[in-house]
Amino acid sequence: MRLVFSLIAISLCAGAALAQPAIPSTLPLTVNLPVVGLASSETAQVNVVNLANSFQFTIGAFSSGATASCTGAISFYDASGSAIGAATSFTIGSGQIFSATVPYSAIIPADPPPTGNGRTTIRATVTINRTSGGGIPCSPASNIETFDTASGVTHVHVESGGTSFGLAGLLQAR
Repeated sequence: MRLVFSLIAISLCAGAALAQPAIPSTLPLTVNLPVVGLASSETAQVNVVNLANSFQFTIGAFSSGATASCTGAISFYDASGSAIGAATSFTIGSGQIFSATVPYSAIIPADPPPTGNGRTTIRATVTINRTSGGGIPCSPASNIETFDTASGVTHVHVESGGTSFGLAGLLQAR
């Protein structure tokens, strides 16, 4: 009789375990960058850098290691929350930087319309795609800046820093 109850209990536990939702293979992490004002003579740019170190080990003639790699996308949004164009995808290795830009001319006509002085506001997001069980390191940091479209002179530079992605390391399944 105990054997029957034990088998029933094991069956119920196994069924409950199988009913658990599957862990997704990709764990995206999105960071919202600060809102910036953009004048008609400016372009906004988001920069992402992968601060992870590649690691390599060698034993005799055998060499192995993982290249630090980040994949993701940068998206821009106008003052009404609508996407400005399509997201720009990227893959960057250790120490590499990727940038995406949006000129003021890509936002017009904006909704709500720019202020009387020709300014509007935008925001951007950076999404990093983490692969569960991948073991490939990714340590991103980002910033947003605005610059004069004609001269390239930087007007605003706001660091997001690596801490914005601080949970990314916790999300990486090993």
